[in-house]
Amino acid sequence: MAQRSGAAASPTSTPVSSSSCDEAAGSVGPESRLSLLLARHGGSIDARLRAALTASGVTPRHAIVLMHLAGGPLGQRDLGTRLGVDPSVLVALLNALEDRDLVRRRRDPADRRRHIVEITEAGATAVTKLDAAIGHVEGELFGDLTPQERDTLHSLLARVRTTNGGACDDVEDEDD
Repeated sequence: MAQRSGAAASPTSTPVSSSSCDEAAGSVGPESRLSLLLARHGGSIDARLRAALTASGVTPRHAIVLMHLAGGPLGQRDLGTRLGVDPSVLVALLNALEDRDLVRRRRDPADRRRHIVEITEAGATAVTKLDAAIGHVEGELFGDLTPQERDTLHSLLARVRTTNGGACDDVEDEDD
């Protein structure tokens, strides 16, 4: 089995290669399994992001929607496609954001069946706060990586296949 190299452990994480009583010579420990390592770090990162974003007044799913809309208005169907979520999930997300005056939906004057979703001034302010919060978390998490290593990590993670292509699926899990 190939040895994992080049990864810096965060101060709060357990070392990647450690000897323990339950690891016999030649056995594969959980730290050598990439999916388990990503799951462990993913849980920690998720908790940090949730805490930072909650302090900014939004949930991670809401942050993703707002960040998509910060580039300009989108058709509701197009937004759902970008997010990779079911239309009913998107409606729930948009309803929550609309209730907080962070987004606005309006009918498309050219096609009354189509809804346009746009960010409000309050939503734009929230994006600025959440972007700063995410930047702070990323600075803590990836501070030991060079910019080139961050780019490489980003590129590799973008290529990882998952069964769930949507960034905002599983609304039921949200602590809204």
